[in-house]
Amino acid sequence: MLKTLLLAAALLLVRLAMAQSSTVPDSHTQVVMLGVGNPNADPERSGPAVAVVVNDTAYLVDCGPGVVRRAAAAEKAGITALKPAKIKTVFITHLHSDHTLGYPDLIFTPWVLNRTDPLTAYGPRGLRSMTDHIEKAWKKDIQVRTRGLEQANRTGYKVVVHEISPGVVYRDANVTVTAFLVKHGSWDQAFGFRFDTADRSVVVSGDTAPAESVVAACNGCDVLLHEVYNPDGDELKEAHWKEYFRTFHTSPQELGDIARRARPKLLVLYHLSLEKLPEADLVEQVGTYYSGKFVAARDLGVY
Repeated sequence: MLKTLLLAAALLLVRLAMAQSSTVPDSHTQVVMLGVGNPNADPERSGPAVAVVVNDTAYLVDCGPGVVRRAAAAEKAGITALKPAKIKTVFITHLHSDHTLGYPDLIFTPWVLNRTDPLTAYGPRGLRSMTDHIEKAWKKDIQVRTRGLEQANRTGYKVVVHEISPGVVYRDANVTVTAFLVKHGSWDQAFGFRFDTADRSVVVSGDTAPAESVVAACNGCDVLLHEVYNPDGDELKEAHWKEYFRTFHTSPQELGDIARRARPKLLVLYHLSLEKLPEADLVEQVGTYYSGKFVAARDLGVY
């Protein structure tokens, strides 16, 4: 309860500060889905990754498989902020592989495409160690590219890592980003993020079982992105997997309760666990428990 009250107080201060600030420009905030999938190798759904785009600047949440190519596709569709070489900031919800397998891609591919600034990454404990090991794993590649005929710069593959705690973790002229803890099974730290811009508030749940922190973080936000799984899948007839999903993820009924109390203007379903059933089946279940406006996200959807 105390953590929830402190989070609500922090978010109130963020909103007051942004309302009073004369340095925050008028903006048009877009939420771009770079991947709505899960660990399954679904060619229609890349690994989880979201971009919040403000004033031609992109801020990523997570970097699942395919993230850079989905960003390039979004650029081709007209969202110039997602030109890979322009991506410089990422927020990591937790270190599950499906949320981070695109991390080396995000580090190296934009560099190969002439990004000169280091990537800046914000995330849980362990992110610095992961980053250091990635740089060591690609040591030979870095040597060849920087010392050979490719003449790559010596800065664009670097990463500035911030291992974060709940609260405001980032602020610039476009956005204030607040991290909050969520409940993702046995992970020691898993975060959701709230983005406050001049014209919108966006909350990304990350992977989580039902968490009061999501309700407090949204509190009438413009867009709430929340994960959800289908409890009717055959796999969930097994006691082990039923326990797993209840501990790590959120069912349609639980999501309906969260959304009713969080009151988002738009609920976006992402990181969908369909359990080999049609997407329409999961959407119908969510609609049974939530009468507000919601949509099941697709890769490259813009909200």
